[in-house]
Amino acid sequence: MESFTPYLLGAGMAVLLGLDRTAALQIMISRPLVAGPLVGLLLGDAMTGLTVGMLLELLWLCRMPVGASIPHDDTQVTVGATTLAIALSGSAGRGVGLTLCALLVALPLGKIGQVIERTVRSRNQRLPAAAQRALNHGGLPAIEKLHLLGLGNFALGALTTYTAIVLIGHWLVITGGPYFLDLLTQQAAWIKLALILVGVATLLQALNVRRAYALFFGGFLLTFLLLGVLR
Repeated sequence: MESFTPYLLGAGMAVLLGLDRTAALQIMISRPLVAGPLVGLLLGDAMTGLTVGMLLELLWLCRMPVGASIPHDDTQVTVGATTLAIALSGSAGRGVGLTLCALLVALPLGKIGQVIERTVRSRNQRLPAAAQRALNHGGLPAIEKLHLLGLGNFALGALTTYTAIVLIGHWLVITGGPYFLDLLTQQAAWIKLALILVGVATLLQALNVRRAYALFFGGFLLTFLLLGVLR
């Protein structure tokens, strides 16, 4: 019987890492490259978390939630994909095929987090006016409660996004896994390479560096040449 413990532990990490994303701390543990291994380590498989984090980091490296920018929730995609890959290991399969399956089903679900975070920010925009009214009446304890309410809204939003990703992702992996796991396992190297190349292309486009594409392909070719020489 499948254990719910990984999902509960994942939920706790989803809240903690979700708060680090914008609301509190902001010590970068919410980045996929850090969040994946942390969740994996907690669930007993740091390597799976590292694999997920590495493949997702490049996709969102220049799409951070700064200012008014609200990208897809890469943090909860990472937490959800890592949790699914580890929790379903054994019942739906195991190995790199299952990891890629969990990652690919969780990836588009990051849009849910974008919508939820937009809603949370909209709700929190009402809090400064309420805090000003409390301050005018000398209600300092009320201001503290409003501050905690704002954090609570972000925490609830993170938990909601994680829950949606895990529930939908669980159903998709269980339903589609038997049809795709073998194919994903066989083509794992090419799928990883494709995700990395898409991430690098996204990064280059966001950087808008002159001749960036020429530099990328030149560096790519040079790397292969060096690998050939070092063999």
